[in-house]
Amino acid sequence: MSQAPHFDPTNFSTDAFVFRNEKPWGYEIIFTPPNLPYSGKIIHILAGKRLSLQVHDKKQESYYLAGGECNVVLEDNHGELQIIKLEKGKGYTVGIGQKHRLWAVSDCDVFEVATPEIGTTYRLEDDYKRPDETEALRKEERGQA
Repeated sequence: MSQAPHFDPTNFSTDAFVFRNEKPWGYEIIFTPPNLPYSGKIIHILAGKRLSLQVHDKKQESYYLAGGECNVVLEDNHGELQIIKLEKGKGYTVGIGQKHRLWAVSDCDVFEVATPEIGTTYRLEDDYKRPDETEALRKEERGQA
């Protein structure tokens, strides 16, 4: 019979965490504290709206469609942008340095799991004319500055 490893209970937490971040295309609900080595969020996009065409220098993320209809624009291995309809029950991963954009057909909810919210998000095209998102800007937006 194996024995469970010993863990330090002083590092355990029973606290809940949630942060709702309003965006011009809808909102995101971040459900992981910012000090973890991963992040999780629900991205709610209003019908017809789209996130910026962007690329991350340090972040990698995966999507899972929870409800509604949504497309993802992804750069393929030839540098071409492909429009892919997200299918329920399937995951889609964006690599570091890969151009991408979510684009809602109807109101939709997309789960995102990712490496921590670090580095810069370079906005190559943005319907709302926002600047690139740096770590400092992100912390200020989320009241962590």
